[in-house]
Amino acid sequence: MKIYLIAVGNKMPAWVSTAYQEYAKRMPRECSLQLLEINPAHRGKSSSTQRIKQEECKRIQAAIPKGASVIALDEHGKSWSTKQLSTQLAGWLQEGPDIALLVGGADGLSSGCLGRARLKWSLSPLTLPHPMVRVVAAEQLYRAWSLLQGHPYHRG
Repeated sequence: MKIYLIAVGNKMPAWVSTAYQEYAKRMPRECSLQLLEINPAHRGKSSSTQRIKQEECKRIQAAIPKGASVIALDEHGKSWSTKQLSTQLAGWLQEGPDIALLVGGADGLSSGCLGRARLKWSLSPLTLPHPMVRVVAAEQLYRAWSLLQGHPYHRG
């Protein structure tokens, strides 16, 4: 199984790429983590938020691998503890299909992308800086995997 982190945005600061890559490389082959960056929609003075989100949704949906199970990262989603996330991860590993985690742009995900998701996952009730979402998601997935393996990384 592969976990695809499909995220709107491409010119991230070096610290984001470094931190994300650190956790992605720790993931084992059986649940590898791959980042797919989506170009954000053009934002101009007359751009509507709805149009921007719809345009980004089209790009996100085009990047979702065929057969992947879709999970949207959304502030209104379900918040999981580390143990609950590790249970989710164990289930995903048993089910078998790839997982596509959707991360919207600055305005979030459109209703079209949210509607395609079988689950909605909230990383935090806090508003996180957009680049930070990649790092937090990657670290939490690695932590969940380490918990499943009995690895000492997680000491909760």
